[in-house]
Amino acid sequence: MRAILAFLLMFPTLALPQGAATLVADTVTIQGDTQLVARGNIEVFYDGTRLSAAQVIYDQTSDRLTITGPILIQTPDGTILTADQASLDPKLENGMLRGARLVLNQQLQLAATQIDRIDGRYSQLYKVAATSCKVCGTQSPLWEIRAKKVVHDEDAQQLFFTDAQFLIRGTPVFWLPRMRLPDPTLTRATGLLIPTLRTTDLLGTGVKIPYFIRIGDHRDVTLTPYLSTETRTLQAQYRQAFMRGNLTIDAAISEGTLKTDTRSYLFADGTFDLGQGFGLTFDIESASDNAYLLDYDFSNKDRLDSAVTVLRVRDADLTQANLTYYQTLRDDEVSASLPPITGSLSYENRVALTTGGTFRYGASADTAYRYGSTDGDSARDVTRTSANGSVTRNWITNAGFVLRADAGVRADWYAVNDDTNYDNGLRVVPNVGLTLRYPLATTTTNGAQHLLEPTIALSWSDAYGVTPPNEDSTRSELDQANLFDSSRFSGDDAVEVGAQAAIGVTWTRIAAQGATSTLTFGRVMRDTNNTAFNPSSGLDGPSSDWLLAGQYADKSGFEIDARTLFDDDASLTRAATRLGWQNGWLDLNAAYIWQAADATESRPDAVSEWTLDSRFQVASAWAVNFETRYDLANDQPAVAGVGMQYKNECVTVDLSVSRRYTSSTTVDASTSYGLSVSLNGFSAKGSAGPAAACAP
Repeated sequence: MRAILAFLLMFPTLALPQGAATLVADTVTIQGDTQLVARGNIEVFYDGTRLSAAQVIYDQTSDRLTITGPILIQTPDGTILTADQASLDPKLENGMLRGARLVLNQQLQLAATQIDRIDGRYSQLYKVAATSCKVCGTQSPLWEIRAKKVVHDEDAQQLFFTDAQFLIRGTPVFWLPRMRLPDPTLTRATGLLIPTLRTTDLLGTGVKIPYFIRIGDHRDVTLTPYLSTETRTLQAQYRQAFMRGNLTIDAAISEGTLKTDTRSYLFADGTFDLGQGFGLTFDIESASDNAYLLDYDFSNKDRLDSAVTVLRVRDADLTQANLTYYQTLRDDEVSASLPPITGSLSYENRVALTTGGTFRYGASADTAYRYGSTDGDSARDVTRTSANGSVTRNWITNAGFVLRADAGVRADWYAVNDDTNYDNGLRVVPNVGLTLRYPLATTTTNGAQHLLEPTIALSWSDAYGVTPPNEDSTRSELDQANLFDSSRFSGDDAVEVGAQAAIGVTWTRIAAQGATSTLTFGRVMRDTNNTAFNPSSGLDGPSSDWLLAGQYADKSGFEIDARTLFDDDASLTRAATRLGWQNGWLDLNAAYIWQAADATESRPDAVSEWTLDSRFQVASAWAVNFETRYDLANDQPAVAGVGMQYKNECVTVDLSVSRRYTSSTTVDASTSYGLSVSLNGFSAKGSAGPAAACAP
């Protein structure tokens, strides 16, 4: 204790209110009146910094520490400094270290014959070898940078190299008189990002060289020139964070041999908090031509939607407004007749009744606008103004039955222009329904929980007044989510009328080990034939197809979701299966879909297609990813791609090959190759991979 107290007295600058230095050593002696000597297993702690050494001598007259190694200094930010000998001030801010090694963020190590510490901010290194690779004895690392001098600015988090050589396995590759790189602790810094070498059938061989510009703490822009044998392209991304929102803008402009005209695209999106619970979201999407996004691999979208939405969601009410503009990139569509402009404004509220049950009411206005004034659906404009109200009540009987009763009415006023097949006017749709469930639960001897729930839903509705055009319910289908609904149309223009009954049963199992599985089976029966449903929806005719759907998931990360629709003679209408498996070495996503031919959905032939998107961690440093989409109906692939990544503590190499087989009048089939190499340890917020093992 006397040794520690003496040490504190000898360090008046360290014994400040914000923190005192603590010394632990085998022996501590005082020589004369001005010198303290500590020897053996020395540990010094001050303000989060830890120093260990074999011997420390403090001279009060010169206010200097003379330290004999091996020396190890660890700072709160993760920086590690080792040396053989050192002469420093008591705060370790100024001085000199010999035979030193600086390790930044446990990623980048810089070995030097001497390090000078200046004002606690700068470390000046001489005769430096810098690398993030594991150094095995006298063997040269995979890569290293040798420099006459390196200055590390801790505040700016930058490394400045003088007379630098880049070496691979000890062989010089290039030389630079001056070079600046960010240290691994820096999250955002102006400078070059990882270049990518890219070769495609359409654009030839080229390179993308992104340059990141930090405008401030809350703004930045990335400029990416793309130079190849067939194009000159500049891509840009601008990002800004506000106090109550954020904004991102992506854009590109190109000139090349594929088209004589200048090509471009612009994507922008933002989210903002307007206060009072209201939020604003918007996105802008535009492209100069149908093929530009695919030709340059910017996006696979075949329809662009630019939208602005204001939304407020509270416990009992919902308010939203939306305006959307659509632009098609499909060869068989015209933007003017999509419709290109849609808008909506709605309000919904929920009130708990004192007599039991819930009362819901709401109002809305929706519009769909098409260019042109010809008569028919290619130029038809529709505006719908609606009001609705409904009451819902639930009961549980002594016998265990769960009952739900619904009653409601909806009134819609339609204004139709440029289509004489439809009249303006009012439509009123009342509906009533009763749903009966009988849950049966049990737990087996192995701890598994089972729930069997037979359900029958009876409902009736009708429509009085005008018959409007169907703008928002053209792609409806039967699934487990709408099996017991009173209407299975995806929108409000079309309604199910007459009496109907939905019957089904759901079985759920929860295993003691955590695996869950669910199976649903059922169908819908009506007293009338609703012709508004498409033939492949599974809902046309007096009786729907049979629905069979199931899900399974366990703690290993494996899950499967499958659904099928089939009629009374077991002929399939639709089938879809999705499989996923995620764990430490595998990330697998696969899907299969089958759809019957349906001319009303612009599908003259049946669709049978499977997709696969997977990533395998083959070894600690090697990973392989694979993606494909195969058209089984036409026995040909649509897209396929494979990629490999090698990543260890000092380098990341990505190699990819992809092929798009589909073509049209505006898009050609193409193959793309990509290669990028990055040096770990200098990337902002870069994460090092597993360390390579040294050969025995």
